[in-house]
Amino acid sequence: MNEEIYKAILNAYPYEIVYCDLTHTIRWMNSAALKRYKGRAQVGQSLFNCHNENSRLKIEAFLKRAETEEGEFFESLSTKRPEREFFVPVKDDQGKLIGYFERHEILWDDAHANVTVKDYWEILR
Repeated sequence: MNEEIYKAILNAYPYEIVYCDLTHTIRWMNSAALKRYKGRAQVGQSLFNCHNENSRLKIEAFLKRAETEEGEFFESLSTKRPEREFFVPVKDDQGKLIGYFERHEILWDDAHANVTVKDYWEILR
């Protein structure tokens, strides 16, 4: 597979993906993110142009956890939308942390709002 196919797959995903490197620079956004953030977040800019200091502290804490832990981390539940937000570490083939993205999804189960998708399916088994 090539880069064009990978991008097409991620652009087909209905939820926003904003990928950042370890300097918190936005390196890629899927089409859902481009549509939602319409200029508030832009490739090549710092993620913190659209996040406050509290968000910065949370992201730094997630990055620290991501160095030793696997998988995504529940970030928050927005009751305004309603949607769940997750911090997803990205690692290379050797397991070295190279970046991260924030993933949003519509809330489907109030009782398990802070459970990752992987763990949620384990609960249902």
